[in-house]
Amino acid sequence: MLIRRADPVDAALVRRMTLAAYAKWVSVIGMKPLPMLVDYDKAVVAHRIDLLIETEPVALIETVARERDLMIENLCVDPAHQGRGFATHLLAHADDLARNAGTVRLYTNRLMAENIALYRRRGFLVEREAVVNGRFVVHMVKAGPRGFGGGPASGPA
Repeated sequence: MLIRRADPVDAALVRRMTLAAYAKWVSVIGMKPLPMLVDYDKAVVAHRIDLLIETEPVALIETVARERDLMIENLCVDPAHQGRGFATHLLAHADDLARNAGTVRLYTNRLMAENIALYRRRGFLVEREAVVNGRFVVHMVKAGPRGFGGGPASGPA
């Protein structure tokens, strides 16, 4: 497996993979999950998006390095490749990216129970829950190599 950074020519691929991976959640949460609403032409420039490639791109992780933490904005696996450990591989990649950060943070919808279970197995703890624009947001945090640092999660919800 190879991880490579996405660039502007990958925006359509990132959009397509994200829409496919999150489609199953629309009926569960009653609306499109936030990653389905992102302008990926802008996101591939503004954020770090890494593609996990087997023989083709199979998964991606979008991260934002902030002052005292690393925020995972999007983690998705193409539906045809789910269940093979690719999300876990990308979460380990995020840990590597966060070597100098105090924490790794992410947020997800409370109704995405299988995602929350995965994050808990990978060492994330629930930091807080909130309702934002009708979405039940669970903010999760994982201590980095320097332990917990920074303030409360502040990524978009």
